[in-house]
Amino acid sequence: MTPFLVGAVAFLFIFGAAAGGMLLRARLPDHHLSPDSRELIKLATAIIGTLSAIALGLLIASAKRSFDEAASELRTSAAHVVLLDRTMAQYGPETAALRETLRKSLQARLSELRDQREGLLHEGLDVESIQNGLRRLVPANDGQRWLQARALQLSSQISEMRWQRPETETDGFPGIFIIILVLWLALLFASFGLLAPGNATVVVTLFASALSVTAALVLIIDMDHPYLGFIRVSDLPLQLALERLGRS
Repeated sequence: MTPFLVGAVAFLFIFGAAAGGMLLRARLPDHHLSPDSRELIKLATAIIGTLSAIALGLLIASAKRSFDEAASELRTSAAHVVLLDRTMAQYGPETAALRETLRKSLQARLSELRDQREGLLHEGLDVESIQNGLRRLVPANDGQRWLQARALQLSSQISEMRWQRPETETDGFPGIFIIILVLWLALLFASFGLLAPGNATVVVTLFASALSVTAALVLIIDMDHPYLGFIRVSDLPLQLALERLGRS
């Protein structure tokens, strides 16, 4: 489910619970909402509110970690690509074709990022053909042997990042966690509707509050998918790396 679909469903449940609480208030006998009953309801909702706040805090922390890991992966990959290109340039003209392949691979990676923003997933920067080419090189001296080993090391690091990328693009938060959080928020808003008088000001306030809570939930879920949606990592490091490739 997309973040907006989750948010829409959550809003219906949360605001619907508030409206249900207001309808229930009009039908309950007065002694059910005595001062003692109100105090007990407030204590129970305080517990639920605390649990909801903790759950939201965990979601924010998880989303922030996923976003930071994705941004770090892009920056590190860009640095490794530039270093790999410079290492191959120092090796000699024998690596000219490999450097061009690296440029094309980086261009393809940038195109993949644009595709990911449209909902298509790819595997990342592919350097396996470059690694094969580096292994076929025949160094003529110790300096070239060191540069070959260094280039293979950098390409291996890039390849590892390709396969160890965060899986937040597809996995996201556990569904049961989101369901329980929405249930807690619905109970919380139901108590608001139960205790509040039924007038237009209260309805508008509950509507705005439910909309704000679900909007925050949408933003958190969207942030947990750093290559998709509206809140996404910038591909600027890769663009800058592409501009530096091929320089003598």
